[in-house]
Amino acid sequence: MPPLLIRKIKTVARQPFFVWLWILPVWILLGITKTLIFTVSFKRLYPWLGQKVAVAPWSPLLTDPQQERAQQIGRVVRMMAKYTPWNSNCFPQAVTARVLLGLYRVPYVLCFGVRRDAAGQPMQAHAWVVSGRIHVTGGDSFNRFTTVAMFASPDARQAK
Repeated sequence: MPPLLIRKIKTVARQPFFVWLWILPVWILLGITKTLIFTVSFKRLYPWLGQKVAVAPWSPLLTDPQQERAQQIGRVVRMMAKYTPWNSNCFPQAVTARVLLGLYRVPYVLCFGVRRDAAGQPMQAHAWVVSGRIHVTGGDSFNRFTTVAMFASPDARQAK
């Protein structure tokens, strides 16, 4: 067997049971979310993203078990996004993570942001999900993008 394939098999074999449980469903969910993004207008999609909240960098507080679950969800979504035959960029990953976090009742904030690297360059858009201190998908994007919209889970509370 090629060394790359052996390395990939070993990596998957080391994953926790939760990741194994969600490999196929997340792969399918990434396809469904990608399809929805291209076939449904954002106006009809955004009510499913969460409650629209004020645009300010914040993240909900989590218990230790919720934090562990958010890490596991992020791990399986990012891992499976690499193996889809379609481009599972930040938006499908964010929506998929949002679905799983909602399913497990883990508070989250789904964010949309933009940036322009240099004058004359096209604007870049990005979507990411944070849950507590966990960057579930999209990395540490609060520092790299100007946040333009945020959607929080119903049980997330913004500190006043």
